[in-house]
Amino acid sequence: MSDWLPDTPRTLAFPTASYVTLAGADWLASASPYPRSVHALWAARPAAPSVLPCGTAFDVINTPALFGRRMVDRLWSAGPGSGPVAAHRGRILLFAAPGTAQRLPALLAWEEWAAAVPPLLCHGSGDAVTVPPLYPRGAADGADQGAADSPAGSRWLVAPDVRIPWLPGPDILLWACVRAARAAAATGHGAEAGAESVPGADSTPQRPVSALSAR
Repeated sequence: MSDWLPDTPRTLAFPTASYVTLAGADWLASASPYPRSVHALWAARPAAPSVLPCGTAFDVINTPALFGRRMVDRLWSAGPGSGPVAAHRGRILLFAAPGTAQRLPALLAWEEWAAAVPPLLCHGSGDAVTVPPLYPRGAADGADQGAADSPAGSRWLVAPDVRIPWLPGPDILLWACVRAARAAAATGHGAEAGAESVPGADSTPQRPVSALSAR
């Protein structure tokens, strides 16, 4: 386990939903065939985004910002919760169980609400994704976080916090897609609304204690 990353944050200045813990960093590094090299890179540049391969530790479902937030809201309000979730360049990255990137599009193609779901980018085996910094620069000294919270920035909404996090599979994410599409239809926003920018940090979903203790 790494010794350069701050221990599990517990104060208002370091919300656990936004900062990767030591165990979470080990899980992210396990996606690479060279985890020690990944840790060395993070030790040298802890405030820089990283590129990690998909398909072994996780797949990633990449959605337009508004639609992705609708999915995350449904997962936490009426579902089993989510795995790690990040915002990157105006889109939402939902970390999912390996194999989800291949199966989700096939399941969605049979769903009657598929036309209401905006195009999803499914990253699986052979793909790589950019993940946010583990410990953004300026957080500890109260510096301005505007850059990290901007639509073009990269930040965690639900950060990895355990060595083996629970990850949703294709069936659960299909469920979330359908309910997000229904919610968009009910409010008069179709799939084209998915390009809206990422909401601010004050709307970041916080993990219920009961959901954490159950995993």
